[in-house]
Amino acid sequence: MESLGDLADEIASVQNRVSDIMFDALRAQLRDSKADEAKELERRLAKVRRSLQKAETLLRGANED
Repeated sequence: MESLGDLADEIASVQNRVSDIMFDALRAQLRDSKADEAKELERRLAKVRRSLQKAETLLRGANED
């Protein structure tokens, strides 16, 4: 059985991957003519990252109970 801590670690890993993609979108926004598309992608990825942060925090808190 997988522990909540292990699941939180996996979510943290996904969160890091989302952050990397988000920074790539920001770099593209600075150098590309498709800045509006990159800006929208960055907004969506920021929401995803915040949701993942919340999930990780909740799982780690539940693991301490």
